[in-house]
Amino acid sequence: MLAVQFDRFGPPEVLFVGPFAEPHAGPGEVRVRVRAAGVSPVDMAIRAGKSAAAVLPHVPGVDAAGVVDEVGEGVTGVRVGDEVFGSVDVKRLGGASAEFAVLAFWAAKPPAMPWEQAGAGGTSIETATRALDLLDVRPGSTLLVDGAAGGVGSVAVQLAVARGAKVIGTARPESHEFLTGLGAIPCVRWNGEVDRALDVIGKGTLPDLVALTGDQARVVTLADFTGPENGVRLSVGDFGGEPHGRHGLAAAAALADEGRFHVPVQAVFPWERAAEAHSAPGPRQGKIALTVTPPR
Repeated sequence: MLAVQFDRFGPPEVLFVGPFAEPHAGPGEVRVRVRAAGVSPVDMAIRAGKSAAAVLPHVPGVDAAGVVDEVGEGVTGVRVGDEVFGSVDVKRLGGASAEFAVLAFWAAKPPAMPWEQAGAGGTSIETATRALDLLDVRPGSTLLVDGAAGGVGSVAVQLAVARGAKVIGTARPESHEFLTGLGAIPCVRWNGEVDRALDVIGKGTLPDLVALTGDQARVVTLADFTGPENGVRLSVGDFGGEPHGRHGLAAAAALADEGRFHVPVQAVFPWERAAEAHSAPGPRQGKIALTVTPPR
């Protein structure tokens, strides 16, 4: 098969499309012929050599959408030819930006959801669902999402609104119209009352968020590793894990079928331009996606 890959760590220019060994679905997994894949911060960090997780050569990408062409042992409810979207096994931390990818967690792709959205959404949906579950966001909650315009934040806003919460989202002024369209009240800095807060960007605001909510237990961070020192729960590193992986994807797909959810995509690149995708300028408003169109 062909795959986006790199055989040395470095800047985006180390990425290229070339032959790579095909993966196959193991027990509890499915393999898809990829139509689109997401570009996530973890992909960029591994490519740049900031993570020891990768074995060279490495195929980046943790999210993908495509058509099932292999079903692993013990898998039920899906068959060859089904259109699905989801994420790779967390232990692999890659493999999605290729002609074929193996998914550990997936859901049926909503017919109305474009491939680019489906391919980019998996881990953001799981991460946001996990955080909202930890915060017990429910009807009547007032949630502050600190860093609401990015890939996870923009998904968390919509899922929280769908739960019946009032959502305030912090972002740069140029992203305020974008957040309003997602159902959030946008701001640069919030000083009003909230009863729950989610830190997406890890910019040292945990003391402020605790002060706003009045309780460390009402704050969750996805990016600030000083969280436990501040009495705040840190939730990272288990994307795609149960129970949030499958039920989060299925719930988001159901909302998309109802027209109440989409995966915001800032830019789409063909996989031959993966280096440009890894260099996409900020500020981020949603996800970056690659379309995978190998020769037939």
